[in-house]
Amino acid sequence: MSKRQHIEFYLVGIGNHSKPIINDAILFLIQSTKVFSGGKRHYELVKSMLPKQHTWIEISGRMDSVLLKYGDAHKPIMIFASGDPFFYGFGNTLKRYMPEASIKSFPYFNSIQRLCQKTMIDYSLLRSVSVHGRVWSALDIALIHEEPLIGVLTDNKKTPAAIAARLLKYGFDNYNITVGEELDGDDEKINTYSLKECQLLNHQNLNCVLLERKFVKNSSFGIPDADFIPLPNRLNMITKMPIRLSTLNALQLKNTAVFWDIGACTGSVSIEAKKHFPHLDITAFEKREECSAIIQLNKERFSTPGINVVIDDFFDLDLSEYPTPDVVFIGGHGNRLKEMIHKIYQLNPSTRFVTNAVKETTSTTFVNELTALDYAIDSTSIQLNQHNKITIHAAVKN
Repeated sequence: MSKRQHIEFYLVGIGNHSKPIINDAILFLIQSTKVFSGGKRHYELVKSMLPKQHTWIEISGRMDSVLLKYGDAHKPIMIFASGDPFFYGFGNTLKRYMPEASIKSFPYFNSIQRLCQKTMIDYSLLRSVSVHGRVWSALDIALIHEEPLIGVLTDNKKTPAAIAARLLKYGFDNYNITVGEELDGDDEKINTYSLKECQLLNHQNLNCVLLERKFVKNSSFGIPDADFIPLPNRLNMITKMPIRLSTLNALQLKNTAVFWDIGACTGSVSIEAKKHFPHLDITAFEKREECSAIIQLNKERFSTPGINVVIDDFFDLDLSEYPTPDVVFIGGHGNRLKEMIHKIYQLNPSTRFVTNAVKETTSTTFVNELTALDYAIDSTSIQLNQHNKITIHAAVKN
């Protein structure tokens, strides 16, 4: 490992021009370098500029195999990368695997910058995200925040059409979409579409996207109860808005990573949490099968993608298969609250617990069990109109 850590690297960012734009200083450096690296496409672009006697290490397959070849080179290595090597690029990978390596970077514009420049869009407020080989979460967060301009790095599955379809599905119809294909290349194309147009189109694989907000949607602090799709013939089976917002306060989710909503029912608590804290990794557990479609429809209605829904009996699940929770809301427990608390506690002894108790037995069990586990309990009681009094209990580890 020590051999690898002291290798000298030159990271050179290039565009997609048939003849890359490289300044004289880098051209001079190329002539004094013997070992080069990059993707297959990069080699096709730069090989005419390289010395006749050179070694090319292709970046493909397993990273440890590439690193072994770097370690065997015993010479400075020039790596060609797309655009800016430190914008979702190979520079970050290199630093992660070889933190003590000597690296000099010569960046070009990244593809999203180029698309903004070519369309003459002010990108001072740009929020860039990548779904290239990644889940949707970064894009979801930007959309829930209603960022005015979002740049997206795509891949061959999360295409411009797939992105447009996702925005329409979750009600983000206040954006238009600009697609840049083969930017700086011979087949460059740039077009702006409505989301409905774009979801039907195919584009070249080498592309990136700009999502430009057309207007800000009206929103209230807290979702009115009547706006949720309820359980059939069970209109009151929902955590009421004042209770819901007080529960969010008790959950203290701002600096939380993973949140579980157990007994999610219509998904109202998860949805409200996602709207206020879009960074959260949320899993909503509910055993009633009819709730699956209801939660999904409510997610779409309130523009809250990224909530994982599990329809099953909580006690039948292998909970180690899910992200370990920092905070748990117990909205339903099937009269097995004690067992549920201990099942969760075994996963993370510092989990924050919150429940809304109507019955005295629920309050007693929650307080007694978590006090015995060295938790401090904070309780607040609220009564809405003629409804039963509800006590919100929050338990935090001492």
